[in-house]
Amino acid sequence: MAQTTGTTEPADGIRFKRVLLKVSGEALMGQRDYGLDPEVVNRVANEVKAVIELGVQVSLVIGGGNIFRGVKGAASGMERASADYIGMLATVMNALSMQSALERMGVVTRVQSAIPMSSVCEPYIRRRAIRHMEKGRVVIFAAGTGNPFFTTDTAAALRASEMGCDALLKGTQVDGVYTADPKKVKDAERYDRLGYLEVLAKDLQVMDASAISLARESHIPILVFSIHTPGAFAEVMQGRGKFTIINEETE
Repeated sequence: MAQTTGTTEPADGIRFKRVLLKVSGEALMGQRDYGLDPEVVNRVANEVKAVIELGVQVSLVIGGGNIFRGVKGAASGMERASADYIGMLATVMNALSMQSALERMGVVTRVQSAIPMSSVCEPYIRRRAIRHMEKGRVVIFAAGTGNPFFTTDTAAALRASEMGCDALLKGTQVDGVYTADPKKVKDAERYDRLGYLEVLAKDLQVMDASAISLARESHIPILVFSIHTPGAFAEVMQGRGKFTIINEETE
């Protein structure tokens, strides 16, 4: 199979040249109670491939909640730092699974881990990661920030800032940010646009506060959309489809 790589320019109508996509580990479970659903992983990989083919440089951060969540581990009596390190290892497993799915589709991919494990992936090196993206490779950042007490949301905002990304996208279970959980509250309303400070003030829990603050400081817009809607990732790149954008402007 021919591999998708190169330094092509974004197609006409593409809003962003370089982006980071954050996907939760739970989003990869499908209807399972635990672990990975290969069909869902392949579907997400197809979404990424479609955007790469538009000429966009893409990187990913994948959570580990489908395998282990540090906060829950700490709540059950485990030391928080140890629980978080286990969660970081879970993100490496998810990253390698996504790498496998992408490369079966011909998309050249690199996994970089904040916790060095040279036998299975590259260590995180900022300049190398940027070079990979410039060559059209998908870079999957694993093991969070490499430090306990920080979520993968914060890791996503950090890596997006370090990579000089034009936008941070969060693929969720729903098509944007709502006033309440639309799966539980029928009349919940979807926001088309929000300000960073508005998200924090209303405690909308799109991402944790440190991730929102870092994106604000780096002037990186956050776009929230449904990762389960076919073609949604590519549509957002073209300013179409349903999504919520979070930036400085709220009008």
